[in-house]
Amino acid sequence: MICCLDLEGVLIPEIWINVAKKTGIKALEITTRDEPDYDKLMRYRLGILKKQGIRLRDIQNVIQSMRPLPGAKEFLAKLRTRYQVIILSDTYYEFAGPMMKKLGYPALFCNWLSADKKGFISQYHLRQKNGKKEAVKGLKRLGFKVVAAGDSYNDIAMLRAADRGILFRPPAKIIRQFPRFPVTKTYRELLSAFLKTA
Repeated sequence: MICCLDLEGVLIPEIWINVAKKTGIKALEITTRDEPDYDKLMRYRLGILKKQGIRLRDIQNVIQSMRPLPGAKEFLAKLRTRYQVIILSDTYYEFAGPMMKKLGYPALFCNWLSADKKGFISQYHLRQKNGKKEAVKGLKRLGFKVVAAGDSYNDIAMLRAADRGILFRPPAKIIRQFPRFPVTKTYRELLSAFLKTA
């Protein structure tokens, strides 16, 4: 069995919310918990960053100061003693490096960014369209049983594709819209949900 986990909201705080707090730009608080259309969300974010003069290095500085969610590293370590674990995230390698170090370097599948000569993010590049779902489907084609956990709209396709999907601390509207998925609120509950699936 392979366990697939979302990153932001499951193991680390939401990066964009932290950027919004550090910069005072409230418009950057919108995340995939609020906007299901990822392309629309990213184009909106990049427009704000350029307008406000926020460069890639500014975001990286915010991320350097962040820590994993309380208990996340310990949960991940316990899960990795039992199963192979892959982080499936819509974040970017240019963002995720410091957090991967703090989590003990788990496997990460995500996307990447391009920056212009002035250091502004000019474009985002998806590893694959619907990357989380396609990664799960690929693992299943290789003969693995896949259990996945996430918290946002952009995780739903991954949870549907998995043999079992689990929500972790999702907003109430996602619980209402997707009642088929069990809801966990603590790492103990999430670990138990994975163990029961084995």
